[in-house]
Amino acid sequence: MSGNAKSVSIGPMPSITRRLLLWLSAVITVLWLVAAACGAIVMQTEFGEIFDSALQETGDRLLPLVVDDIMQRDPLQSPMQILSAINPDSDGYLIYQVRDGSGRVLMHSHAEAAAPLPAPLTPGFWQNDKYRIYTTTAVSNSIVVQVADSMVHRHLSALEAGLAMLLPVIGLVPICVIAAWLIIRRSLTPVEHFRQEISEKDHGNLAEIDLTPLPKELQPIGRSVNLLLNRLRSALDAEREFTANSAHELRTPIAGALAQTQLLLARLQEPDARARAIQVETSLQKLASLSEKLLQLSRAEAGIGSTDAPVDLVPVLDLVVEDFQRSGARSLVYDRPLEVSLPRAVSEDAFAIVVRNMIENATRHGRPDEPVTVAVKEDGTISVVNGAPVLSPEQLIMIRKRFQRASATTPGSGLGLSIIERLADQMSARFEILSPASHRKDGFEARLVI
Repeated sequence: MSGNAKSVSIGPMPSITRRLLLWLSAVITVLWLVAAACGAIVMQTEFGEIFDSALQETGDRLLPLVVDDIMQRDPLQSPMQILSAINPDSDGYLIYQVRDGSGRVLMHSHAEAAAPLPAPLTPGFWQNDKYRIYTTTAVSNSIVVQVADSMVHRHLSALEAGLAMLLPVIGLVPICVIAAWLIIRRSLTPVEHFRQEISEKDHGNLAEIDLTPLPKELQPIGRSVNLLLNRLRSALDAEREFTANSAHELRTPIAGALAQTQLLLARLQEPDARARAIQVETSLQKLASLSEKLLQLSRAEAGIGSTDAPVDLVPVLDLVVEDFQRSGARSLVYDRPLEVSLPRAVSEDAFAIVVRNMIENATRHGRPDEPVTVAVKEDGTISVVNGAPVLSPEQLIMIRKRFQRASATTPGSGLGLSIIERLADQMSARFEILSPASHRKDGFEARLVI
C-alpha cells in the first residue's frame, strides 16, 4: 500500500484558444450561410426579372413575323408546328404558340404546345405552377402570341446558382477556421509563455518573470506577479535565515549543556539526582536533534538538491551506511551490487541528508529485534526497510506533514520525511513510503527513485 496521497482528479480546463476558435468558427459559418442564402434570394429575384424580360422580348419580336405569316395562310388550315432548324425534336424550356381571337391554336413551337396554354388571351404576364406565360396581341386582338417559360427551368436555374455560391463557402469555411487558429495561436503566444513562466515557480525558483515579450494588456499582471514573487522570496529568505541562524546558535550552547550534564551525571551518586540528570540529558539530546533537523530543513529550503555536473552517488551512500554501522546502535544490512553506479546531477550533501534521514527513521521507529535493510538497484532505486506494524493510509499521509508523527508517543521531531520530500523534489527524484513493505505482510519501506 503506497503512502502517497491521492490527488484530486480535475477534468480538462477550458482553453482560451479552443473557446475562441469554436466561437469564431461558428460565427464565420453562420455569416457565410446567411450571406449565401441572401444572395440566393436576390439572385432568384434577378433571374425572374431576366427571364420575364426574355419572354417579353421574344413575344414582341415574334409578333410581327407571325402576323405577316398568318395573313398569307388559309384560316381553315390546321395548326402548324414550327420546327427548329437545329434540332427538330428539341424540348426547350421556352415554348410559344399563336392563337386567334377565339383561342384556337394556329401555330406552336413544340409538340407539348399543341394544346392551348391555360393563360387568358389578355396582354401581360400570367403564371401557374408549371409555366410563366407572356401574352401579346395584334390586329385588334385577333392574333395572339403566347410565350411560356417552364417554372421547373427557373427553379433549377436558381438552385444551380445557389449551389454555385454555397460550394465555395463550404471550402472557404475550413480555410477561415485554419487561418483563425493560426492567428489566435500566434496572438496568444505571449499568454502561453506567461502561463509557463508562472507554472515553473516554486520555492526553489522565484526569479522574476521577463516582461519584455508580454503585450501591453498583460504588463500590469506581470508586474504584480513579480512584486508578489519579490515579497515571497524576501519572506522565504528571512525564514531560512532565521531557521539556519537559530539552529547554528542553538547547537553550541546545547552541546555545552549536554556535556556538562553528562559530566554531572558521572559524579552524582544519589538515585533521585541521577534520575533528574538523566531527564535533563534526554531533553538536551532531543533539543540537539531538533536543532540539527531545523538546520537540515533550512538547507533544504535553500534549494541545494541539484548540481550542474553529474556525480556518482554510490560512494556517498557507502559512507553514510558505514557511519551507521560503526555506531552499532542497530543491525544494518547493506545490499549493494558491486558493479552498480549512480551518476546523477545531484548534490552529494543533499543526497547524504536524504539517505541519513531515511536510515535514521528506520533505526528509530523499527522493531529492535529486526535488522534495517538498505538496498540499491541498478535503476537508481534506494530502499530502506525496517520491521514495524502496518500503518493505515491516513497515518501514511499524516507522517509526511511537518512536525507530525504516527502517534504522540512516537519518538522524533516529525521533520525527517518532510526534509526528504523537499530535497527529493529538488533532485527530480520520487520519494515513496510503503506499509506494508514490498513482498512482506508487515514492515515499513522508504523508497527513493532517482
